Amino acid sequence: MIVLFRKEIGNFFSSITGYIVIVVFLLINSMFMWIFPGGFNILDGGYANLDTLFVISPWVFLFLVPAVTMRLFSEEKKTGTMELLLTRPLSDFTIVFAKFLSGLFLVFLSLLPTVIYYISVYIMGSPVGNLDSGGIMGSYIGLFFLAAIYVSIGLLASSITDNQIVAFILSMALCFVFYFGFDALSSLPVLKSFDSIIVSLGINDHYRSISRGVIDSRDIVYFISIVAVFLFFSKTVLTRRKWK
Repeated sequence: MIVLFRKEIGNFFSSITGYIVIVVFLLINSMFMWIFPGGFNILDGGYANLDTLFVISPWVFLFLVPAVTMRLFSEEKKTGTMELLLTRPLSDFTIVFAKFLSGLFLVFLSLLPTVIYYISVYIMGSPVGNLDSGGIMGSYIGLFFLAAIYVSIGLLASSITDNQIVAFILSMALCFVFYFGFDALSSLPVLKSFDSIIVSLGINDHYRSISRGVIDSRDIVYFISIVAVFLFFSKTVLTRRKWK
């Protein structure tokens, strides 16, 4: 698995994809946090916090994570190396998990430089260090788990088709549904009696909860469960392909 993981990471950075993902993520967040005037701008807001990063990042990842994952299986199918991969002495789940970890690692690398934002806001606080570090840490954990779900969804989309564009669109649509769709669905009058249950099925409810700085085991179980379900689906698609 380690060999396959390293191969995928190498593929990311042997092309421009990996660099674009990291640069675009940092650029978009930086523009909203420090340059564009308005409510998202930290300097205009007058408060030492990183709320902007954690509000915008799920939407930025909505486009960037599918761009990362769309090639994980689709490219293997298109280039004909999928059959070679399946002949290796690796279980289907090992292949799926290695590709999942490689995509998640790239997301982690894009988050790592944002520590500079934290240091900047920490210094800008009055007095210095006057910010909710616990809440920020919770938000980072929530954002990482949210990205993990996006990656698992993107992996499934990539395993279904050999067309990277189709994989990108399908992944983005599914990520949007899981992040925002359940909130929208719960607002329908006909489902008003079940609104709390429907909202709890979406990512946003659990992401908001963990972003408050309180690590609730129910939120962790939700994130891990959703990731596990999509990895299982990807593994099932891979197994079915093997026996065709």
